[in-house]
Amino acid sequence: MSIPIAPDAIGDDDSTPLTMFGPDFPFAYDDYVTSAAGIGSVPEHAHGTRVAVIGAGLSGTLIAHELVRMGLRPVVYEADQIGGRMRSVAFDGHPGITAEMGAMRFPPSSTTLFHYLDTLGLQTTPFPNPLSEATPSTVIDLKGRKHFARILDDLPTIYTDVSAAWNRTLDEYARASELGAAIRTRDVAAIRAIWSDLVHRHDDTTFYGFLCQSEAFSSFALREIFGQVGFGTGGWDTDFPNSILEILRVVCTASDDHHRGIVGGSSQLPQRLWSTSVDGAAYWPTGTSVRSLHEDGVTRPRVVELRRTHPDKVTVTDSAGRIDTFDAAVFTGQGWMLLNTIRTDERLLPIDHWTAIERTHYMGSSKVFVLVDRPFWKDIDPRTGREVMSMTLTDRMSRGTYLLDFGDDRPGLICLSYTWADDSLKLLPLDAVERMDLMLKSLAEIYPGVDIRSHVIASPVTLSWETERDFMGAFKANLPGHYRYQRRLYTHFMQDRLPAEFRGFFLAGDDVSWTAGWAEGAVQTALNALWGIMTHFGGHTTADNPGPGDVYDDIAPVELD
Repeated sequence: MSIPIAPDAIGDDDSTPLTMFGPDFPFAYDDYVTSAAGIGSVPEHAHGTRVAVIGAGLSGTLIAHELVRMGLRPVVYEADQIGGRMRSVAFDGHPGITAEMGAMRFPPSSTTLFHYLDTLGLQTTPFPNPLSEATPSTVIDLKGRKHFARILDDLPTIYTDVSAAWNRTLDEYARASELGAAIRTRDVAAIRAIWSDLVHRHDDTTFYGFLCQSEAFSSFALREIFGQVGFGTGGWDTDFPNSILEILRVVCTASDDHHRGIVGGSSQLPQRLWSTSVDGAAYWPTGTSVRSLHEDGVTRPRVVELRRTHPDKVTVTDSAGRIDTFDAAVFTGQGWMLLNTIRTDERLLPIDHWTAIERTHYMGSSKVFVLVDRPFWKDIDPRTGREVMSMTLTDRMSRGTYLLDFGDDRPGLICLSYTWADDSLKLLPLDAVERMDLMLKSLAEIYPGVDIRSHVIASPVTLSWETERDFMGAFKANLPGHYRYQRRLYTHFMQDRLPAEFRGFFLAGDDVSWTAGWAEGAVQTALNALWGIMTHFGGHTTADNPGPGDVYDDIAPVELD
């Protein structure tokens, strides 16, 4: 549910928007990529040098695109399909209607991400989250009691009590007003001071423990409702075991607010980074794209082995049996792949980085979609004067149901169920039809007079990320005490701090990001890795547009004892 954050709880100032500026590493990535000076260059003798890019999700394709701009030659490996967790499933005969099996909603505070969306000509539209302006109506169904609402004030008083308790807790225990104001104005000194205090105080605190310490949440009833309907996108009880720092990052950067979907499907962004010619590329002729530099215009297949070889190379073996050696490589996939599905030389990373990868905690997630003949949910029930069906949050098996409208004369799309963690695990034994049947049963209890099945015009589609061989989870969510591990992975791009034998192999992507689960984090870590690769080959940024590594010592993440 979209429980609003009170203006004074996040330092509200309409003239200065909240963005994903920090708080762990307050570097202006959006300014960096939009500067006319560019993000850096490599010396001419390095032009054409090959770099292995392992993984063609958002982070990998962005890295490859920008490597071409620098005059380097990316060689991209992909185990499945371009896009990673930006996976859009199309329906035959219905162009433009896609089921987003992974990333489907993006906050405008992701300003670096939106730079690339805009540059590549992609449009966005408001996403119909609970109680958002893009959602005609929302139904909350808990413990068999159903409440219809267009705005928060339409719900019983206890829901506004939950909202007030959350805002009060943020202000009293997380300095949310101060931190929000500092992020809005990009006051680096203030951000670092406030966030350092919060990291030291809350690194060992769970989300649930954070709520329990607050007098505002002394009532279990309030905590239970908050867990079921949450804030922004829906219920948050599946996050209760995770570190509260994960949640504070979401709140203080407006990551869960005003979401937008990508028209035509999110997978278009990595696909366009792969196929669109790179403007102003050094060394390469006009019209060069990442795809054009690959044999037959396709990625190389799945990586099965990674090794260090003399004197300072990275050797890659793929599933076709091809062995190739590179001057540098960047890995953008889920970290656990380096532990199981890829035979990996331990000499690629220092031992404390391996520990950080081993301690990674992933959130599972499942979705079930059905295509329907039209957006019938907008029909008005003459008995109530309300829509016959609404965006729905419930404690039943479906948990979150989203209604996607592509126009009155076009088919509609229903995300029957969007579940996380334990709720997702409950679905693993079931196939797509069984999952659809289960969700229709749940929704029939909420909307007994609505025959959803009669509108279904295509087979259901479903996906559980924890069963995907190349992912094993939807995204990383740090547990209490994991801050030190996250810091090691995020700062790995600063390879001048590493012994020489560990340089030349870089990490990027969602796992490395402070904001796992949000595409902006994949973009930011891609830019970190690009800076690292550039300097590895003797390159540099310009004086008037320093990169993340150039200013690292001034804004480095908090270092715990």
